[in-house]
Amino acid sequence: MKIKRLAILFCLLATASAIMADEFIRINTNNIEMILRVKSDNGRVFQSYLGKRLKFESDLLHLPQGGEVYLTHGMEDYFEPAIDVRHADGNASTLLTYVEHKQETAADGSQHTVITLQDKVYGTQVRLHFFAYADEDVIKTHTEIVNGEKKPVMLEKYASSMLHLTGGKYWLTEFSGNWADEGHMSTAPLNFGKKVLDTKLGTRANLFTPPMFILSVGEQATEDHGQVMLGQLGWTGNFRFTFEVDESDNLRLISGINPYFSSYELGAKETFTTPEFFFTMSYEGLSRASRNLHNWARKYQLKDGQKGRLTLLNNWEATYFDFNEGILSTIIKDASEMGFELFLLDDGWFGEKYPRNNDDAGLGDWMVNSKKLPNGIGYLVEEATRNGIKFGIWLEPEMVNPRSELYEKHPDWVITQPNREIDLSRNQLILDLCNPKVQDYVFSVVDNTLKENPGIAYVKWDCNRFVTNSGSYYLSADKQSHLWIEYVRGLYRVFERVRANHPEVSIMLCSGGGGRIDYASLRYFDEFWISDNTDAFNRIFIQWGTTHFFPAMALASHVSASPCHQTGRVTPLKFRFDVAMSAKLGMDLQPMNMTEEEKSFSKKAIEEYYTFREIVQHGDLYRLLSPYTNPRTAMMYVSEDKQDAVVFTYLLEKVINGGNNQVLYLKGLDPNKTYRLNELNKEPNKWTWFYELEGKSYTGEYLMKYGLRFPMYNQFESKIIRLTAE
Repeated sequence: MKIKRLAILFCLLATASAIMADEFIRINTNNIEMILRVKSDNGRVFQSYLGKRLKFESDLLHLPQGGEVYLTHGMEDYFEPAIDVRHADGNASTLLTYVEHKQETAADGSQHTVITLQDKVYGTQVRLHFFAYADEDVIKTHTEIVNGEKKPVMLEKYASSMLHLTGGKYWLTEFSGNWADEGHMSTAPLNFGKKVLDTKLGTRANLFTPPMFILSVGEQATEDHGQVMLGQLGWTGNFRFTFEVDESDNLRLISGINPYFSSYELGAKETFTTPEFFFTMSYEGLSRASRNLHNWARKYQLKDGQKGRLTLLNNWEATYFDFNEGILSTIIKDASEMGFELFLLDDGWFGEKYPRNNDDAGLGDWMVNSKKLPNGIGYLVEEATRNGIKFGIWLEPEMVNPRSELYEKHPDWVITQPNREIDLSRNQLILDLCNPKVQDYVFSVVDNTLKENPGIAYVKWDCNRFVTNSGSYYLSADKQSHLWIEYVRGLYRVFERVRANHPEVSIMLCSGGGGRIDYASLRYFDEFWISDNTDAFNRIFIQWGTTHFFPAMALASHVSASPCHQTGRVTPLKFRFDVAMSAKLGMDLQPMNMTEEEKSFSKKAIEEYYTFREIVQHGDLYRLLSPYTNPRTAMMYVSEDKQDAVVFTYLLEKVINGGNNQVLYLKGLDPNKTYRLNELNKEPNKWTWFYELEGKSYTGEYLMKYGLRFPMYNQFESKIIRLTAE
């Protein structure tokens, strides 16, 4: 018996000794933490923990081993791997063990951790990079893969990250849509097996599925309760998320470039760098997670995220391709008198041999159409300056029409398969940005337009089709699977050159609407055009979903005509303004088509928008009532110092008897401050149900616990409420 006890004690001591010998790597923000464990017996690295930040070092010893931090193919193939390498000798297995890790403060102030792993037999090296942003609770991660062999190897899979969660139950919210129908949210439980979110469209890759998701852990999270992760891949091309739940209810999450037809030959000693994956975790529900990302984006990722965004009037829905110098001069004058800060000239201003009078000609020929604009773009820039506003212009530099001088000169510059009939979408083809000469050309389109017309302050950069017949005349026959990767890399090189040469110009990223929304592109752009659908009713849903990941200042939203050109829906002008002002205000509706009453209302609305624009663009967002589950929807923004707030609420369904009396329980206010309430953007001489609250003052505690209570009756009725601390 004594011998048996001694044996047990010996085993326990041996186990404890092994645990103590393991090395722990801690990657943390103020509130969340990832803990990696380097095993002393075999040198492999595991993720032991991802959750709330742990206080005591001694607690690390009690953590389970967890899942391998970057699971490889060809060894223990129970689950989906993060990396799959075909070595030069044909061996398809990789075994990564720990070499070293370093932690330092990065240039942007984040905590940068890099962990080096290596296959001791083949020399394949993997460097895992993590950047932790303390105050924002955001972690950014990517991977470098180095070929340590003397011959090329083939990368079949190359994930940006692999994360392990152990919540037992999981709910995935995905986003889906189509042209003019973006941003639909749907939530479902993740059960045993795999769930994949991906795209194979190449360009305009987010048309059906943007690279973002919401993951609830343990229970389905609400706006203010529950553990939730928001994840987003910074890649303007094909992506894939794989969610795999195993037999023990553990979840593996793999993110990165979609490996579909994307085998990548990596030369000897070369390095492959994956896109960045961004995520935040909150234990206070969805709103907190969104604010984490918004605060991080404005400070670190979004170009000029600390600056305001301009209001603009666009000519597109007024003229489409049918305009001339006189018409545009009138619109510029109208834009100025209306109170806008910028006029945007959209598609149709270019092409000589093949004039751009519709969408079947002219793309690629970026010379001014002298019949429409005999005095050139410079004249319009001067017209804008004379009227006290700025000038912007539309470009689609990555695209070409077959009916163009460019295509006649360079048919080999487009993406298509040889020996196949050309496949046209929107009558256009995609220029092959794998080719450095094409990169130079695309850059020159933007650079020359801006240099030849000094004073252009804004560019709308469009991209209206996705890849089909995916072949490259530039890439060799054995490198055709590099197309999906090299195109995006070429695109980023162009973006970087444009920004280096024109840092002061504001640029909107459009892709037939929301076909490109990711944080990699936002390094170079000021804002997104999130949908070609300007129907205010649809925009409520589109903006509701998109604001989970992106701050309002990045979401361009325009007031358009009624009936709406896309849906035919008739909505009140006030409703259209109120929805657009909850993001970044612009307008496609033209003053020349408005009554004097509508003009007067619009001018006043724009003036009032300027009084609270700062709160919307830089404030903290709180979503109050979801349009998915309520006939009435509401959201609010609160300034950082909690001195000011603005509430937006809309009634989506008419209520005949009694009205809609849903309580708006406000959030984010200082409970000890007193706030005065005023309704904004009111229709003149029209009685409002808010009259009993107008001008009155209440404590923040009262407004958050008792709430705002006033009825709404009519479909598309809307209110904007300003709260000012006294």
